[in-house]
Amino acid sequence: MTVTALTGSATAGEILELVRSGRARTRREVQELTGLSRSTLSLRMSQLLAAGYLRESGQAAATTGRPARILTFDEARQIVLSVDIGATHAKLAVLDAGSTVLMEAQAEIDISAPPELTLRSLARRLTELLTRSERTLSAVAGVGVGIPAPVRFSTQRPNNPPLMRAWHDFPIAETLESLLGVPVFVDNDANLMGLGEARDRYPDSPSVLFVKVGTGIGAGVILHGQPERGIAGGAGDIGHIRIVDGAAAHLCTCGAVGCLATEASGGAIVRMLREEGRDVRSAGDVNRLVNAGDPRAIELTQRAGRLLGDVLATSVALLNPAVLVIGGVMADPGTVLVDSVRDRVYERTVPMSTRELFITASSLGADAAIQGARHMVIDQTFSAAAVDSRLQLAS
Repeated sequence: MTVTALTGSATAGEILELVRSGRARTRREVQELTGLSRSTLSLRMSQLLAAGYLRESGQAAATTGRPARILTFDEARQIVLSVDIGATHAKLAVLDAGSTVLMEAQAEIDISAPPELTLRSLARRLTELLTRSERTLSAVAGVGVGIPAPVRFSTQRPNNPPLMRAWHDFPIAETLESLLGVPVFVDNDANLMGLGEARDRYPDSPSVLFVKVGTGIGAGVILHGQPERGIAGGAGDIGHIRIVDGAAAHLCTCGAVGCLATEASGGAIVRMLREEGRDVRSAGDVNRLVNAGDPRAIELTQRAGRLLGDVLATSVALLNPAVLVIGGVMADPGTVLVDSVRDRVYERTVPMSTRELFITASSLGADAAIQGARHMVIDQTFSAAAVDSRLQLAS
């Protein structure tokens, strides 16, 4: 949305975008940016205030005339439900648009079960969580869902997901919308984790590469604050890059052998430790061993970091990002994996690509996807077109 495109014809939805983006804080600034007449601006503002999208409070310092009241997006009134679906557990949260978590819970799931059964169970849990937070579905702007799979965003459906094959092309959004009666949006979990980190921690960085290392491996590419999903939702699917050939290669969930995820993921380290007779069942168990100083777990995690760094060196050379964030259970809260990745990327990439690169562990941790889902819902439900459509229906 450009100022030139708005001049003299800005809709209420476009005015809301100006305020949400911070480009306009007062009515005067909106008028200067849009060129709207005072009467038209007053009408648009009345619509936004009555709908609860904007509020006026406080006073902005003025060089001449009376101090103007400050316009803000009414974040507290907009409620979002976020769901982060994993292989064995889902994290659910009730948040307001400003990122405050009002209530959260964990739910055990089995992604090999029929999708509709899983979604019905999650819908019940969300409704219960909403009731406990003393909110109702009428206050919910939308639901954001992250899944460990490529998502064709135009259809909101999983696209050939290796970890959850029964979910291919399943209508997740439509199913949850029919159960809850509110808009639902779905994306890959690494995309949402990256979106959460980029918007909340690195808002001034033009490019953020987020890598999730848990049971599997995936990445989210965030350019100018928006996920780059690729033509079919496969951007960032680095876990299935093949790095091992021959008899040493292990079978991957995607059906190929020798993928990065079979050697460098938490699931891969679980396999290796179990082959040695260790009682380890999950990537979380591996992380606990690493943080407890277990020599073998540390050794295997360092190896995983080097292998991951080899692949990410190519990604860094291709994208030249400002920030590389390592997240997922294997990066929380220890630094063994992150340090190994950092050393390998610096070793394998030319200085020009890394001189201004910041490599770090996720600061949002387990909440990264939850917060990213919130941003996705707000972006979709409060886009100019969506807001104008609702206001038109209301009138």
